[in-house]
Amino acid sequence: MAVTEPAPVAQPSAHEGILRRQSLRESAARTYARSLPIVPVRARGLTIEGADGRRYLDCLSGAGTLALGHNHPVVLEAIRKVLDSGAPLHVLDLATPVKDAFTTELFATLPRALADNARIQFCGPAGTDAVEAAFKLVRTATGRTGLLAFTGAYHGMTAGALDASGGATEVRVTRLPYPQNYRCPFGIGGERGAELAARWTENLLDDPKGGVPAPAGMVLEPVQGEGGVIPAPDAWMRRMRNITASRDIPLIADEVQTGVGRTGTFWAVEHSGIVPDVMVMSKAIGGSLPLAVIVYRSDLDAWQPGAHAGTFRGNQLAMAAGAATLAYVRENRLAERAATLGARMLGRLQGLAATHRCIGDVRGRGLMIGVELVDPDLDIPHAVAPPPDTALAAAVQQECLRRGLIVELGGRHSGVVRLLPPLTLTDEQAMAVLDRFADALAAAERSPHRRNPTGPAH
Repeated sequence: MAVTEPAPVAQPSAHEGILRRQSLRESAARTYARSLPIVPVRARGLTIEGADGRRYLDCLSGAGTLALGHNHPVVLEAIRKVLDSGAPLHVLDLATPVKDAFTTELFATLPRALADNARIQFCGPAGTDAVEAAFKLVRTATGRTGLLAFTGAYHGMTAGALDASGGATEVRVTRLPYPQNYRCPFGIGGERGAELAARWTENLLDDPKGGVPAPAGMVLEPVQGEGGVIPAPDAWMRRMRNITASRDIPLIADEVQTGVGRTGTFWAVEHSGIVPDVMVMSKAIGGSLPLAVIVYRSDLDAWQPGAHAGTFRGNQLAMAAGAATLAYVRENRLAERAATLGARMLGRLQGLAATHRCIGDVRGRGLMIGVELVDPDLDIPHAVAPPPDTALAAAVQQECLRRGLIVELGGRHSGVVRLLPPLTLTDEQAMAVLDRFADALAAAERSPHRRNPTGPAH
C-alpha cells in the first residue's frame, strides 16, 4: 500500500475490547496509550497496522528507539541468527561472541579520542539506568556528590535521573540555563543569549559565594528532546566542554535519544566536535530491543566489582540487533541522509509557518524535528514569545491520528509537535508525513479546541 493512499475505513473489531481491558487493568501512569488509542498488530518500516485494519505512518518510532523503523530485515536476521545458533539468551555480564561483536561495532562509531581510551558498562535495559550509572560513576571517581544539569532537561524516570530533569525539586542538583532562541531565558536569543548562558555557568562555578561546591559532573543533552526539541548551539557546547575540562568536572553527554544518526551525525556531540568524558546510550543502540550502556574515559573507572549491576544487562538479542543496526546506519550513511532529509523537512515546515500564525517556531536537527504551537492572540506582558497553545497541540495530534499519522507532543507545556521518523524514511514518505501534518493543522485550527484554563500559558 502506497503511503499516499488514504487509510482504510476502520471497522468495529476486537481492538475496542483490548483498549477497554487495558484501561481497566493498567496503571494510571500509562502515557502514549491515552493519546494514541490504537492496537498495533503488524508493522514494517514507517508503517503500523492496527487491529482495526487502519494503517498509520509512525513518526514516534518508539520515542526515537527505531532508527531503522519497525522490523527491519537486518534486525530480524540478526535476531534469528542468535535464536537458531543455540546461544544462551541470558548471560548476566559474561563475555560472549555476540557482546564482543556489539562492543567492537559500537566503539567503531565513537569519537576516536574517546574510543581509543574508553571503558563500557552494560547497564539495566532502560536508558534511565544508564543515567544513574553515569552519575554513580562520576561521584565515585571524583569523590564529590553534586551535579550540574540544565533547565528543560529530561534524563529518565528513576529517582536520580528525575533529580537531574527539569521538573525536579529539593535535590542536590544545580540548575543552569539551557540556551534557546525562541524562549531565551535572557530574552535575547542567538549567539548573545548562548554567551550569557555560558557566562552564568562560569560565574556560578567560580563565585566563592555562589553556593555551588565543585560538582561531580555536568550532564547535558546535545538536543533537548522532551524539553521541546531544542538543539544546543555548537559554540555553547564547546564552551561547556572548556568550562568543565578546566575545572576537572566530568562532562556527561546524554545521547539516549540523539544517538545513532538521529540528528545528522552518528552522535550529536559530533556537530560541535567535543569529546565528553561519559556518553550515555540507549534506545536505538538495541535495534528496537532493550539495551543501555555508558562509555567513559578509562581513568574514571574507579568502581569496585558489582558497584553497578543488573540482572538483564546481558541481553544477547538486543546486542545482536544493536550491532546490526549500528553497522547498517554506518555503512549506508544514514546519518548524512537524516541531515539532508531533515533540512528539507524543516524548510517545508518553516514555509508552513509563514501562513499559519499558530506556528511559533520550527526547529530541530536531522530527523529530530519540533513544531511549537502558540496562541498569537494572547498577550502576556514581558513575554519573549506568544504562549504555547497546549490545547491546539493536542488537537493537532488527534487530527494527525485521524489521518493515519502518529506524532508525539513535548516541550514545557506539551505545546511542541515532535517528529521522530525512522532514518530509513524515503522522500515520498517524508512528503506524505508533511502533507498529513499540514492537513491536520488546518483542521485543528478550524475546530473550537478548548483552551486549558489551568495551564501557565492560558
